[in-house]
Amino acid sequence: MRAWHKSSYSNTGGQCVEVRETSDGAHVRDTVNRDAGHLTFPTREWTALLRGIR
Repeated sequence: MRAWHKSSYSNTGGQCVEVRETSDGAHVRDTVNRDAGHLTFPTREWTALLRGIR
């Protein structure tokens, strides 16, 4: 399983999230409250989100 990572934009402070991509999709969590759990996005939805952002 890959490590959690956050974008370089998140390093400026404020509200940040971390992402861990897996073969099944992506997990997203809050960097301030990591123990609160995470959201899971299936691969198809995660890919569509990234394409939409670009």
